[in-house]
Amino acid sequence: MTTSTESEAKPKYSDFFSLSGATGPLIGLLVLCAFLSFATDSFLSFRNFLNIADQITVLGIMAVGMTFVILIGGIDLSVGSILALSMMVLGYLNVEAGLPMSVAITGALLSAALAGAVSGLLITEFKVPAFIATLAMMSIARGLANMITNGSQIIGFPTWFNLGAIIRHFGFLTVTVAVMLVVFAVAMLFLRFREEGRSLYAIGGNPEVARLAGINVRLTTVMVYVVCAVLSGLAGILLAARLDSVQPSSGVAYELDAIAAVVIGGTSLSGGTGGVVGTIIGVLIIGVLRNGLNLLSVSPFLQAVIIGLVIVLAVAAETFKHRGSR
Repeated sequence: MTTSTESEAKPKYSDFFSLSGATGPLIGLLVLCAFLSFATDSFLSFRNFLNIADQITVLGIMAVGMTFVILIGGIDLSVGSILALSMMVLGYLNVEAGLPMSVAITGALLSAALAGAVSGLLITEFKVPAFIATLAMMSIARGLANMITNGSQIIGFPTWFNLGAIIRHFGFLTVTVAVMLVVFAVAMLFLRFREEGRSLYAIGGNPEVARLAGINVRLTTVMVYVVCAVLSGLAGILLAARLDSVQPSSGVAYELDAIAAVVIGGTSLSGGTGGVVGTIIGVLIIGVLRNGLNLLSVSPFLQAVIIGLVIVLAVAAETFKHRGSR
């Protein structure tokens, strides 16, 4: 009897591939791919799929961090600005100060972590609403990014740095895409098989109950915002490698894309339900949709309208699902 109970309590490795309630978004992604395959001649090609993978790298990494934040019932509007700040720190340390790239990358990630820690402390210790705290950090980080070079871009990175986003190892895998895949895998493992990962769902469900259950809600909340910021910093480093330059205007409105990917993937804005698998599907939906609309020569302005409608439909579907389960 004990053995049976213990085996039931242990996570199954098949759970790693669970859709976590993201079946609807997955069906939507498949339907979208089928439509674009018939509507365009070049969508259903290996080269185009590689282009989509390259295009979603930055969004994918940022969306993982946003998933953690939304799972605990929070929100982070500063990720786009933190991305820009980390890029400028990277460029300043490596190009302007002449420090090794390893030092520059470390400095960029540390600056992002500090920004995330400030947001987390404002929320937990000073009881500032997450929306306001991260809105303030969005302005602060963007201002600091501009102050580093007085609004100018930085160029002149080592050649190998840019090649990491260009050279396809084994004929298909760039270093930047590989980093994204590693982040996806680590995040899924963390949420599925680590007690700390499962505690995020508990906090999002009911913070007070989670506290009474022995979870350090304050520390966990701060760490979630730090991780979200660090992943934004990492995304900024990969974007710098892809562009071979950095500028303080980078990342504008990226936070909206990250939130959209998480919501489209089925993670509830009220917290407690969802996961990284759904977020990956949401990222793919946005990436495939933009790619397909470009292939169809749809105006960028109309693209924004269409993606906005997709977000509204995703939120409406979540609302109806919750009503139906009551």
